[in-house]
Amino acid sequence: MKTILKIEELAQFIFGIFLFSQLDFSWWVFPALLLVPDIGMLGYTINPRMGAVTYNLFHHKAIAILLIVVGILYFGEICTLIGVILFSHSAMDRIFGYGLKYPDSFKNTHLGSIGNN
Repeated sequence: MKTILKIEELAQFIFGIFLFSQLDFSWWVFPALLLVPDIGMLGYTINPRMGAVTYNLFHHKAIAILLIVVGILYFGEICTLIGVILFSHSAMDRIFGYGLKYPDSFKNTHLGSIGNN
């Protein structure tokens, strides 16, 4: 099952690359911004609960999709770009087993415990 989920996430990452290709940005922008959503980990400097909240805000695909749609319909390419980067980054993280966080520990995710995959 884990292999199937990783293939699904890989397909979503590739879809994120496709979405990016539809935007009017240079290709170097995609890899340059791809790790930016990890800024959500800064909440862990406060405590695990705040870390989980901030991390999950930057790694939730529904938020990413909402930003993509709102960008396309109303706010333009920058908003769409932010959504595409969040979506792609989240898919990439999940390929490697990094899921949404529970408030008790960084290692406790919706995909299981990090390091036990």
